[in-house]
Amino acid sequence: MDRPPRIRIGTQSAASAATILAPFQYAVEHGFEAFEWLPDKNESGVGWEEKDVDVEARRYIRETSLKADIHVSVHAPWHLNPSKPNHRERLLETIGFAEDIGAALLNMHLYTEQGMDAYAWGIIPLTETLAQSSIRLSVENTLLTGPEDFNVFFKRLRDLAPDAMAHIGMCLDIGHANLCEATQNDYLKFIDLLAPEVPIVHIHLHENYGDFDSHLTVFTGPSKTDDRGIRGFVRRMKKRSFSGSIILEQWPDQSSLLNEAREKLRAMFGEPFPTIVHTAAPQKMSL
Repeated sequence: MDRPPRIRIGTQSAASAATILAPFQYAVEHGFEAFEWLPDKNESGVGWEEKDVDVEARRYIRETSLKADIHVSVHAPWHLNPSKPNHRERLLETIGFAEDIGAALLNMHLYTEQGMDAYAWGIIPLTETLAQSSIRLSVENTLLTGPEDFNVFFKRLRDLAPDAMAHIGMCLDIGHANLCEATQNDYLKFIDLLAPEVPIVHIHLHENYGDFDSHLTVFTGPSKTDDRGIRGFVRRMKKRSFSGSIILEQWPDQSSLLNEAREKLRAMFGEPFPTIVHTAAPQKMSL
C-alpha cells in the first residue's frame, strides 16, 4: 500500500531574533520537522547574511538537522533574480551556504519584469547547478505575481527544458496570494486558479487582513475567529497530494504561538505527524 505524502511543518530564521541560531535551536528543541534560513541583512546592519555563519556553525546546523530529522531549506535574498547576470555571484554564495548546511531546497521569488522567457532561461542553468548537490528549487509567488504567471511560467519551462521539471516546483505563499491584486482577500481563489500541472513543492504559511504583508502567525489573524479559509487550504493541498514543508514565516514575541499553529495544522491534515521527544537537551552553540 502506498504511504501517504509526508508533510513537515517548520519555522524560519529571523532578523528580529536575539541571535542567528536562536530560532533554529527553538525548532530543534520543540520538535519541528523543517527549518528555513533567510539571509536578510538590511542596510542598517540588522539581520544576517551567509558570511556571518562560519564553517563551524554551518557544520553544527548540518549535523544537528540530520540528527533531529529536520528538512532544511534556504530562502535566497528576496531581490536576487537569476535572469540578471550581475546577481550570479551573489547567488553562488547562497548556493554554497545551502550546500554547506545540507539544505534540500532553495527558494526564490518569481520576477516577470524582463519577460517569462528571460526568467526561465536564467532559472534553467541554476536548476542544473543545484541538481548536482541534490537541491531542489522552488519559485515563490510575490505580491506582484498571480496564478496565471505561474501557469505560464511552468508551461514555458516544460517547453524549454522538460528535464528541469524534476528539480523545480512552486513555493505557494498564502500571505502573498491574499494580497495579490487578482485574488485579494481570497487566497483560495489563487490556489484554484493554478493549473493542476503546476507542482506545489513548498509552502509559506502566514496571514494578513488583505492590507499589507504583516506575516501574522496562522490562527492569530482572520482564522482566529473563522478558520474556514485554512481548512479550505488544507483540503486543496490534500487533493493535490502535497508533499513537502510548510514553513511558518514568523518569529513572534510569544514563540509558543508557533507550537499552537503546528498542532492545529496537524489536526486539520488528520495525518499521524511524528512528535520528536528529546531525551536530552540538544547541543547548542553561540552565534
